[in-house]
Amino acid sequence: MPRSRAPMGRRILLSTALVGAATLVPVGPAPAANPTPDTRQQQYAAAAAEYGVPESVLVAVSYLESRWDTNAGTPSTSAGYGPMHLTDATYVDSLGEPSHFGPEEDPRGDDSRTPIQAAEPAPNPPAEAALQTLDAAATVTGSGEDALRSDPAANIRGGAALLASYQKEIGAPVGAGTDPAAWYGAVARYSGSDSTDSAATFADEVYATIRTGAARTTDDGQRVTLAARKVTPQKSWLDKLGLRTVARADGVECPAELACEWIRAPYQLLGDGTDPEYYGNHDLSDRPARQKIEYIVIHDTEETYVRTLELVQDPAYVSWHYTMRSSDGHTAQHVKTKDVAWQAGNWYVNSKSIGIEHEGFARKGTWYTETMYRTSAKLVGHLAKKFDIPLDRQHIIGHDNVPGTIPSTVRGMHWDPGPYWDWSHYFDLLGAPFRSTGTPATGLVTMDPEFASNRPAFWGCQLDENDMPTSEPCPLRGSSSVILHSAPSQDAPLVKDAGLHEDGSPSTMEVSDHGARASAGQSYAVADRQGDWTAIWYLGQKAWFYNPTSAPVAKWATGFVVTPKPGRATIPVYGRAYPEEAAYPAGVPYQTLRPLQYTLSAGERYAVGLVAPSEFYKAYTFAGTFPGDWTVIRGKMRYVQIQFGHRIMFVNKDDVDILPSAVGAPS
Repeated sequence: MPRSRAPMGRRILLSTALVGAATLVPVGPAPAANPTPDTRQQQYAAAAAEYGVPESVLVAVSYLESRWDTNAGTPSTSAGYGPMHLTDATYVDSLGEPSHFGPEEDPRGDDSRTPIQAAEPAPNPPAEAALQTLDAAATVTGSGEDALRSDPAANIRGGAALLASYQKEIGAPVGAGTDPAAWYGAVARYSGSDSTDSAATFADEVYATIRTGAARTTDDGQRVTLAARKVTPQKSWLDKLGLRTVARADGVECPAELACEWIRAPYQLLGDGTDPEYYGNHDLSDRPARQKIEYIVIHDTEETYVRTLELVQDPAYVSWHYTMRSSDGHTAQHVKTKDVAWQAGNWYVNSKSIGIEHEGFARKGTWYTETMYRTSAKLVGHLAKKFDIPLDRQHIIGHDNVPGTIPSTVRGMHWDPGPYWDWSHYFDLLGAPFRSTGTPATGLVTMDPEFASNRPAFWGCQLDENDMPTSEPCPLRGSSSVILHSAPSQDAPLVKDAGLHEDGSPSTMEVSDHGARASAGQSYAVADRQGDWTAIWYLGQKAWFYNPTSAPVAKWATGFVVTPKPGRATIPVYGRAYPEEAAYPAGVPYQTLRPLQYTLSAGERYAVGLVAPSEFYKAYTFAGTFPGDWTVIRGKMRYVQIQFGHRIMFVNKDDVDILPSAVGAPS
C-alpha cells in the first residue's frame, strides 16, 4: 500500500479491537525447573507437563502462531516473539515508509488523469487496550522479558503458562492429561481477538491442525512433530470468554469459515463537491461482466491494522479491497470486488485485479504470522475459484511485481510484501505447490529456494532521521528471493536495472532494491548454464544464480517463451496493455503507448504468463458523469505478459514469436 511514515518515537500498537492483557489466574506454584531440555520437541513436552496443558494443544497453538520458528528472537508484524508469539506492543518501533504519493502523482496509477492530492495521514491514534502477553507470561513464569523474547524454551513455557491461566480463568479443567477438546476456550482466548468470530476462527484452525498433524524442521534446525489425532472441540467454552458478537454483514465477500467484516472505503466527491473529476477513493464498475479480473495483488500495509483502517476510510486517500490483521487473521472488506480499488499504482492492473493488504512491515523485516498466511490463502483461494483466476505467480502477484506505467513511474513503484514473504509456503496453503514440470532441456526454471535456509545479506531495514535507509545489516532471516549476478561468481556485481538505477550502476543488496532478484514461484527462460550456476534472461541481460544440483534453488519447468520475430533487433516492452489509438472513440483522450526504458533484443527469451487483450477502463468522473464513462475501450492489439525482471511486463503479440520453451533452449 502507499506508505505513510510514522513519527520516530511511535511504538507498534495492536488493534484497539484486541483485548487487553490477560487477567491472570494463578496456575499453582510451578515445580522446580529441570535443566533445559535439549530439543524443541522436548521443550514443548516439558512445558506442557509443567503447566498442565495437553501437549497437542500447546504444539498446535504454537504452529498457528509461528510454525514453531524462533525468527532469531525478532518480532512479528504484530510485535510477537518466539514460537509462542508472545506480544510486546510497547517494545518495537514502527518504521514504515514515506508515502510515494505526492501532489504531482495520481494515486490511481493513471498518469493521464488530473492528479488527486493525496491526503496527509491523520495523527497516529492513541494507545488503547494494546494486547500484552509477554509481560503477563513474565509474571506467571518468573522469567525475564528478554529471555521470553529470545530463549525458545522460556518462550514456550510462557505460552503454556498463559494457556493454563486462560483455562482456569473460565473454570475449565487443567492438567496435561485433560481432554484437548476441553481447551477450546483457552485456545480461542490465546488469539487475542475480542470477538467470537475471530477467536473461533483461530481456535478452529488450531484444532484442524491437531486433526491433520504437522511436522517440519524449524528455522534453527529443530525437528518438531505433531501427531494427528481425532478431536472434536467443546465449543461451548467459547461462551465463557465474554467476547462481543459481530453480525456478519450482508454481501461481505469472504468464505464462510473466515471472520470478516465490512468497513467501507468512501466513494464521494472531494473539495466543494462541484468538480466531478475530483473524487475518491475508488471507482465503481461491474466486474467481471465489464472486465475479467486477472490478478490478485498481495500487499503489506507498512502500518498497524488500526492505522490502516483509518487510511482506507479517508476519501482523499487510496483504497484496496481487503485488510488482514496479523495477530488473528481477522479480515475487513472495504471495496466490492466488482469495483476498482486504487491499490496497485498501475491503472491497467487496478482495473483487472483485487488488492489484499496484510498487516506488516516489509522494510522492518518483521515476520508474518502463520494464522495470517492461512487466512489469506483461504480468501485468495475463494476469490480465485469465484473469478476463475489461475493459482500461479503470473496471476497471484505481489505489489512488487506490478510494473511501472511509463518510464518516469518505474522507480517509484512499491516493493511490498518484500523479500520476507514466504511465497512457497503460501502456495502450499493454496493447494498449488511449486513443482518441477520439466528437465534441464525444457528451457524454463521456476524459482523455489528453501525459505528458512535462504538468508540473503540485505541491508537498510532501518531508516535514519531523514527517512533514508541506513547501512546497518538486516537480521538474517528466511527469504523467497534469489540473488542474481552479472557473471557466474559470488564476487561478480549484481545485474542492472535501468529503471531503478538510471546511472547504469549495478543493483544493490539494499532491502527495497529488487533489481537483481527473482522470487519463489516466478518462472524464467534459461539463458545459459555453467557448472553450479544457471543464467536466466532478465531485463535484457543474462542473470546468473547459484543453483547446485546438491541444493537447487530452482525447479526445471516447461511452458512457452517469447522471442522477437526474425528481423527485429529490439522490441518495446510496456507496463500496461492499452489499445492502439484507432480504438478510442472521438473525444476520449488516447492513452499513449509509451514503452518502458528496458530493451528486449533478438536472441533473448522470456517466460509467457498469459495473452491479454488490449483494454482501457474509462472512469474519469464521479458517478459516471461524463458520457461514455464506465466503459471499457478494447482494441485489436493483443499483448503477451512476460516475466521480464522481478516485475511482470507486456509486449505486443505482433512483435514476438511464442514458442514451446524447449525450442531453442540452451543445451
